[in-house]
Amino acid sequence: MTTALRSYEKALEITEHNEWSQTFWNDLLPFKDRISQHPFFVSMADGTLTVECFRYALLNFYPLVAHFPSYMGLALSKAIQFDESGVIETRDWLIQNIKVEERHLNWYRDWAQGFGLSIAELDAVEPSAAMNAVNHFLWNINTRGDLVESLAATNLAIEWATGDWSCRVYAGVQSYQAHPEINIDKRSLAWLRAHAHYDDLHPYEAMELIKRLCGDDLYRQRKAFNAAKEGLAYYELALDECYRIQVKKNTISNMKS
Repeated sequence: MTTALRSYEKALEITEHNEWSQTFWNDLLPFKDRISQHPFFVSMADGTLTVECFRYALLNFYPLVAHFPSYMGLALSKAIQFDESGVIETRDWLIQNIKVEERHLNWYRDWAQGFGLSIAELDAVEPSAAMNAVNHFLWNINTRGDLVESLAATNLAIEWATGDWSCRVYAGVQSYQAHPEINIDKRSLAWLRAHAHYDDLHPYEAMELIKRLCGDDLYRQRKAFNAAKEGLAYYELALDECYRIQVKKNTISNMKS
């Protein structure tokens, strides 16, 4: 790799929060924690989630992972006002990370296959309305919103919460190894490992870009916050649907026993 290319790919410098960005971050924490500490992910991490429900989640969250680079591509198309603060940095960051998200799709497929799903099943999935709402929101905000809203909803909200729950699940997923239809190895753990470890900077970098794009503009700050908060709400809606199925399965099982 050339020196010029290494320089281009260097990590975005994270600066200390000022008053408004610290408040922004702190006020989002409870909504993010509703995702990372959701009972569904707690069950997944401690091995009490049924394999059937685990597969249901992997299958129906697949469109979110598969379309993520497209959402970012729509955001990239808005990064054209180079005389505005933060726009060039956001453009460069999106270009670099769209390629990363392409790899994530293949890793997610490996994870799903390790848990017994086929590629044909993944590509043909039609999620329920509750699970697909987050995708409709992200298509809409990245199409009709402005650049900072796109970044806040997609790369801050979704990636921040995902990095948190991935750490928990990665630490406990080995409990599924004994299941005869599950294969847990380096390949099937690549997606989880990436989000639990070296991709955990993405939401912090996204927040840094939001700070640069908003500056002291209160209107932009409010729009970015609302976009992130709404993205997390739709994420939670999908998890509620997954957990509802888990609870229903457990209830039926208890009634039969």
